[in-house]
Amino acid sequence: MKQTEQWTGRLGFILAAAGSAIGLGAIWKFPYVAGTSGGGAFFLLFLLFTIVLGLPLLLAEFTIGRSTQKEAISAYKAIAPGSLWHWIGRLGVGTSFILLSFYSVVGGWILIYLYQAVSGQLMGQQYDALFGDVISNHASAVSAQFLFMLITAWVVARGVQNGIESANKYMMPALFILFLVLMVRSLTLDGAMQGVKFFLWPDFSKLDAEAILYALGQSFFSLSVGVSVMVTYSSYLAKNENLVRSAGSIVALNLLVSLFAGLAIFPAVFSIGVEPTAGPGLLFIVLPSVFEQIPFGGVFLLIFLALFLFATLTSAFSLLEIIVASLSKGNEEKRKRLSWVIGLLIFAAGTPSALSFGPLADLQIFGKSIFDAADYLVSNILLPLGALLIAVFVPLKLKREVLQSELQVSSTWGRRLFLLWLFLLRFAAPIAIIVVFVHMLGVF
Repeated sequence: MKQTEQWTGRLGFILAAAGSAIGLGAIWKFPYVAGTSGGGAFFLLFLLFTIVLGLPLLLAEFTIGRSTQKEAISAYKAIAPGSLWHWIGRLGVGTSFILLSFYSVVGGWILIYLYQAVSGQLMGQQYDALFGDVISNHASAVSAQFLFMLITAWVVARGVQNGIESANKYMMPALFILFLVLMVRSLTLDGAMQGVKFFLWPDFSKLDAEAILYALGQSFFSLSVGVSVMVTYSSYLAKNENLVRSAGSIVALNLLVSLFAGLAIFPAVFSIGVEPTAGPGLLFIVLPSVFEQIPFGGVFLLIFLALFLFATLTSAFSLLEIIVASLSKGNEEKRKRLSWVIGLLIFAAGTPSALSFGPLADLQIFGKSIFDAADYLVSNILLPLGALLIAVFVPLKLKREVLQSELQVSSTWGRRLFLLWLFLLRFAAPIAIIVVFVHMLGVF
């Protein structure tokens, strides 16, 4: 069934797709992964992987979705009927389910911080101790995760235009502006330049196979590629919209926000003496400390937490949307019911992750907590695997004239860029992913 709903225009699509990309990937995960993986060298690799591999893969997902006007699983079936290629879509749906199960836990943490900021309890605390209390208090962590999933399900149940697009149109620009304010303030702190040097000056001696794998995984994670989310989102895009410009805008916004995140977090880290290797709690410990040093910091922190929550939700919308769209197949009545049912199932599946810093702290999977194991599985195995399969699928199964039509290739320069894109997709992306996997397994 062809999609009945569409974005109202290119801006709505870009903001929704950017909202999917610019969430925890850029604001929460990127700074702490960069901090634990060498800073500047990691950022350089992330930049390279995003442009050379992430952008071509993003365009590949766009061509699948827009050419078929179908959600993830049906899109692959339409292009390669009677084959097993639709399992790429199924893999994306499964990956999104696992990803949202632990992603919603972090969303719950943000809700707890937001409540404390509203009630005036947040400022002036020992923030490292506070973060430990937040993640280990199983009752509040699970309750907040439940509330986060209720909000996500409610928006997705409202549909593409009235729910997802309308939510993104107002809050994403506001988040961007406030994040810029935070970056400027962070750069004016004493000792800030040490953080800038750590983030922007590459030290390749700190790079190892795992850091390279993280950079590759982060380039996929931060663009929402590899799970066919962008297949679903692009299926709602009108045929006259330019996919290349849209993809370029999304990548540029994502890289800019990642840069802002590093320049907001690391100068503050070095200024207040927190280790840049603090891990997932880096943002929750550093940000309140930064706002404490700003006039009317409590108000700024409250606004930023609200917008940070929204950025997290916009990514959650896309993850739930791919699952709901794959099952509802354009039926709006089914969409409403499935949004709630799947949202509750994801909450149940994510509860062990919410408890992995409290009652289930001693339960380890390959030496990792449940939360960290789920994160590792998605970011370092499932996302690159999905991206590898998509990179193979598009040049193999989509006819060249279809690809050229979707990408609006007409000029000589356009044809050269098209051939470069095909080369990167057909050879560079698969080889890079396979090499990193093999290296991770210790083969060389």
